Amino acid sequence: MFKIAHHPKAFLTLKRNVRKGLLARTKIVLVLEKKASNAKIVAQETGLSYVSVLHHLHLLETENILTCRGKRPYLWELTGAGQQRLTNLKET
Repeated sequence: MFKIAHHPKAFLTLKRNVRKGLLARTKIVLVLEKKASNAKIVAQETGLSYVSVLHHLHLLETENILTCRGKRPYLWELTGAGQQRLTNLKET
């Protein structure tokens, strides 16, 4: 059996990481790495449902990996917090 590579920012510390969630968050993070987008565009580009995308966006926001800005429709963008947290864990 082969391992699927997940994006480092897709891992959560406050919730359990299951395969389907990691795959969904990996797709979302990869889209948001290109440019800040709203949830509708992220859903279209990832092939995930709008409700699923919103759920994962809010989970990532709680972990300070994403932030939303602007007025409706909110633009979601990555912060540097997720990567910094992972590098700090590797050093300890």
